[in-house]
Amino acid sequence: MGNEQTTVVFGEDRASVYDSQSSGPVRDALQYLVRSVLADLPENARVLCVGVGTGLELLDLAKAFPKWTFTAVEPAAAMMAHCRRRVEEAGVEARCTFHEGFLETLPESEPFDGATCLLVSHFFLQLEDRKNFLSLIARRLKVGGRLVSSDLVSDMSSAKFPRLMKAWRQMLRYQGLSEEQIDSFCNHYGTNVAVLPPVQVENLIAGSGFSTPTLFHQALFIHAWFADRAA
Repeated sequence: MGNEQTTVVFGEDRASVYDSQSSGPVRDALQYLVRSVLADLPENARVLCVGVGTGLELLDLAKAFPKWTFTAVEPAAAMMAHCRRRVEEAGVEARCTFHEGFLETLPESEPFDGATCLLVSHFFLQLEDRKNFLSLIARRLKVGGRLVSSDLVSDMSSAKFPRLMKAWRQMLRYQGLSEEQIDSFCNHYGTNVAVLPPVQVENLIAGSGFSTPTLFHQALFIHAWFADRAA
């Protein structure tokens, strides 16, 4: 997926319903564990939120760690507008810097202590593009700085995949999505969303300037790893 297509997918129609479709027990469990694996960052950590969307993980971390500051990067104007509004409503805007654009256009700054990239890198269909994207995040971090990355992950050629897909679709029904919406989402997997086997995603992270990633969460297709920037 190219940069331009990313902004189209996450236009106002998607941004306005993103929270209701993306929140719930599965997202709550991921956020809980993200807090846990980032908890040993410095008390006044600077955190880069890449593809921040409507700000779900930023707000969760801001509440848990009151001295952290955040740089929110998001190319889709509609998503960023929702993020700004939610941040203002939460009263944490003084701790946030917003960059509407792609990561490569973010002005240079002091390196960050940590970074989040949740359900973002799977939109890069070409392996080299995905590796370059992860490498950009690594270059923004201090040596030893921690990345938390999650994506839709599975071996689509596996005999287990149809059974996982059946359970995934049921989960989406529990979240209130219509059959039409579920079909629309799932039809993108493998075409507009790169759903790769876990070992391939781990190799991409490790080959982009990070230590060997540690899988800390899995919920059907959603896998999440943490890794530290290598020296």
